[in-house]
Amino acid sequence: MLETSVLVRYLTDDPPDMAEVAARIIDGDQPVWINSLILAETWFTLGRPYGLAREAIVDLLVALVSRPNIRVLDVEKDDALVALMMCRPSNRVSIADALIWATARRAGASVYTFDRRFPSDRLEVRMLGA
Repeated sequence: MLETSVLVRYLTDDPPDMAEVAARIIDGDQPVWINSLILAETWFTLGRPYGLAREAIVDLLVALVSRPNIRVLDVEKDDALVALMMCRPSNRVSIADALIWATARRAGASVYTFDRRFPSDRLEVRMLGA
């Protein structure tokens, strides 16, 4: 399984020597695993310290997850891609909510929330409160 720092080095080419080592693994033919927590950590690292725009982060992570050798441990790959794309157009859907959505889809679970903006596409969302 890849750890967040490997993805960040690969996606930013910073520093180049570490990015090259990461590329040998990620660009290889062997299956490589990630999970939703690693996607979220990578999202926040690319956004805060690296200052990348939301759309650029989505594009980088979609390209990564789309690679044939990348396996997503705790969500369906297609749902991970949909979750990432939910985050692209606006600040309406956070990466955390999108990945919770994808995890709930995989489990066939309902989501209980107070958040009226929680994504509900192809998922039972039960709103709580007034």
